[in-house]
Amino acid sequence: MSEASAAELPAPPEVAGEIFGERLSDAVRYAELLAEVAVERGLIGPREVPRLWERHLLNCAVLSEVVPESVTVCDVGSGAGLPGIPLALVRPDLRITLLEPLLRRTNFLREVVELLGLEQVSVVRGRAEEVLGSFEPVHVVTARAVAPLDRLAGWGVPLLRPYGQMLAIKGDTAEEELRGARAALGKLGVVATSVTRAGVGLLDAPSTVVRVEVGESPGGVRFAGKRARAQRGSRRRR
Repeated sequence: MSEASAAELPAPPEVAGEIFGERLSDAVRYAELLAEVAVERGLIGPREVPRLWERHLLNCAVLSEVVPESVTVCDVGSGAGLPGIPLALVRPDLRITLLEPLLRRTNFLREVVELLGLEQVSVVRGRAEEVLGSFEPVHVVTARAVAPLDRLAGWGVPLLRPYGQMLAIKGDTAEEELRGARAALGKLGVVATSVTRAGVGLLDAPSTVVRVEVGESPGGVRFAGKRARAQRGSRRRR
């Protein structure tokens, strides 16, 4: 790292060892890449470097508490890899796809995945609505700082398998945002919603997670129709 970045990036807090375990050194390497390469490429702002651990890495890693075991995950709008990469470091049982439309971000993500040896992680360039026809539905969709909940659900929910769930890291207004999005969520086939906290007892400011669950129908039927239309459109463009 440059001297400026090294000075601004704090050492990992003690709780990082508890959360990342044997992958702590990889988490440190990822933090260094964020502080230097990601800042240089404009993927995160330089003002975020001093709070990378508390606000970003740990905030995302504790999402592992609410993700079921051995499932497939799609991190929508992954950006610089948050929350997908911290989640992958903590949970090697998960198969994770980092979905991101911008080339400079996907290039960074591929570099990080290779450097950290994250064999269970793949990177796909595209928007959720663009990959729908070719994307294998997943058990869990994750997202952080991507869009308001109603718009985010419109992108993420169609990527889910029947009875899947979307987990969105949100801020203090999560409950209010959820109330405002309930009508839109209902149209997408959502059958249950909740707000939970992850990292309680570990983090000074636990992560707020909105959970959105879908059933078999009517959402499953609608999504099948969307995928079929997307596949037909893809064939016509060839």
